[in-house]
Amino acid sequence: MIHRLERIKAGLILIVVLTFTALTTAVRAQESTENSTNLQLYAQSAILMDAGSGRILYEKNGHEIRPMASTTKIMTCILALEYGSLDDYVDVSSYAAGMPKVKLGVQPGEKYRLKDLLYSLMLESHNDSAAAIAEHIGGSIEGFASMMNQKASDIGCFDTFFITPNGLDATAVTESGETKSHSTTAADLARIMSYCIMDSPKKEEFLTITRTPSYQFSAYKEKDGEMIPNGRNFNCSNHNAFLSMMEGALSGKTGFTGNAGYCYVGSLQRDDRTFVVVLLACGWPNNRTYKWSDTKKLMEYGLDNFEYHSLEEVKIDEDSLNPVLVEGGQTERLGESAYVPVKIVDKEDAENTEGVLLAKNEKFEVKRELKNSLEAPVEEGTQVGTVSYLLNGEVYGVDYIVTTGNIDKIDFKWCLAQILRYYIIC
Repeated sequence: MIHRLERIKAGLILIVVLTFTALTTAVRAQESTENSTNLQLYAQSAILMDAGSGRILYEKNGHEIRPMASTTKIMTCILALEYGSLDDYVDVSSYAAGMPKVKLGVQPGEKYRLKDLLYSLMLESHNDSAAAIAEHIGGSIEGFASMMNQKASDIGCFDTFFITPNGLDATAVTESGETKSHSTTAADLARIMSYCIMDSPKKEEFLTITRTPSYQFSAYKEKDGEMIPNGRNFNCSNHNAFLSMMEGALSGKTGFTGNAGYCYVGSLQRDDRTFVVVLLACGWPNNRTYKWSDTKKLMEYGLDNFEYHSLEEVKIDEDSLNPVLVEGGQTERLGESAYVPVKIVDKEDAENTEGVLLAKNEKFEVKRELKNSLEAPVEEGTQVGTVSYLLNGEVYGVDYIVTTGNIDKIDFKWCLAQILRYYIIC
């Protein structure tokens, strides 16, 4: 009896030791994983995005709703490019002229080319230029805000609410009676920037403006039906210091308000890889340089850890697909089973089918689904299956499996032909 109790006691001790060891190992493994991606950023919200696919590569509170200050002007710029003409003349209202600093100093009644105001907007972040642009494109500040919110929704940004074209802190009451602030998330803002540099029909114009080191222009007045310079000239310098910090720096926009803190959106392109970084609430005065160190840290993380991979690398060989049995289908000879060959075709409306940036330990999972049999008749091009490409359990791309021939249903005419053929041959 004593020996039995001792054996039970020893067994229990062994179980406790093994359990403790397993838990300790799991905790250490988890800590190791967390530490490997803990970049110690100053920003309260941050995103590193693959601009080509929209895939988030790193995030810190990336879906928390926050004010975004003058990074708002990214949306203002792309809407003006898409809906306006660079040679348009913009009339300055007293409202636009009354915007707070930072401002160009436009005066009521003056006229400016839209192109010139866009350089003022993106290089110097002038709030009065933003208001003048918004009134010109949208008819009013409210009308332009509606356009901004519609564009955000079209891009897939559903946690964003624009009120002002310049990013000044503001609140508004929605149609449903809800009071909302001018705000977004780091993830939404990354999608907006990715759209501007990758997908917009005006992406080249956007990049040209945001990459220009300096720009000079004049204000205009109308005289005898013609626009002539009124004698006031301006010079704008680009405040996006990141453009000279890293090879491949592509575009970006800074921002600051007392509520939002320092904010930044930047992009970089190197070796066919395009990254977007978004930082919100990245310090307050006197921490103006935090955004540059955070941006470089995230970009270097992306360059060091992610490589471009195409779905072509894991495409299924069509020769591995067996024909599908067609029950009740006509064949060449009586007594045979009917089969229809199949092939793989790209899904026309599939997104992200070209490739994506993957970490070194990531890979696509391929899942094939194919029907075992079909009922006759079968027409060529009938979908009978799919090939799904998954990344971390989420569907990234889909191809169709379709039939490549027609199989008619067995009918009286076919049966008669087979009987006659049988007796003639015999």
